[in-house]
Amino acid sequence: MSPAKLATLLAFAAGAPWPTPAAADPVPVRYEEGITHGFLVLRTLKGELIASGDLLQAIRGAEVHSRMVFVFKDGSTWDETVVFTQERVFTMQRYRLLQRGPVFPEDTEISMARATGKYRVQIISHATGREEVHEGTIALPADTYNGMVLTVAKNLGRGKSETVHLIAFTPAARLIRLELAPAGEHEVLVGELAKSAIHYVFKPRLGAWLTFISSVAGRAPPRLRRLDRHRRPAGVRAL
Repeated sequence: MSPAKLATLLAFAAGAPWPTPAAADPVPVRYEEGITHGFLVLRTLKGELIASGDLLQAIRGAEVHSRMVFVFKDGSTWDETVVFTQERVFTMQRYRLLQRGPVFPEDTEISMARATGKYRVQIISHATGREEVHEGTIALPADTYNGMVLTVAKNLGRGKSETVHLIAFTPAARLIRLELAPAGEHEVLVGELAKSAIHYVFKPRLGAWLTFISSVAGRAPPRLRRLDRHRRPAGVRAL
């Protein structure tokens, strides 16, 4: 598809009405989050190391502050912070994402807050140095979980699927659905200990318009697969 045709298609879609999402229940808390320091690595499908990082989590009053940082070989950084509460259900309160460095096409800073519904996207192009700022408001369903997908997956019932919402910034904020579906179990090693982990598949549900546009543009997102949930050892209390 030529750039002109694609631009026309996107302009037409931007002017079309977007469906109002159905109300969705938040995910119940089965395992409370606590103080955490995780050491992370990011690899290609061939196993090549491309970034290392940390997961830092702390409790501040009634809120959990969770920050995930990756540093790439060229010094680029991906820095995501989410603040959420866990009073019977998980509720995202604030979200912030920073992307800096040559591994990304532009430097980006994204922030949003549930209390106000306000979001802000700042983009600085590496090619031109041009800065763009996009601001607006968006109603966040109770099950909006930017930065919390792994936390939510850990708290699903055994063998249970769940569909939650994420906010995608294009750069305008768009609400999309993400299905978390178990796809079997695998044995993994934690040090010298063999444990069972549930294999989850994350399936974006873009809706009719975005699916059509992505298919025409040849940029439909792949399903994301993760081995991210170990069985809890005996003695760990579920809420």
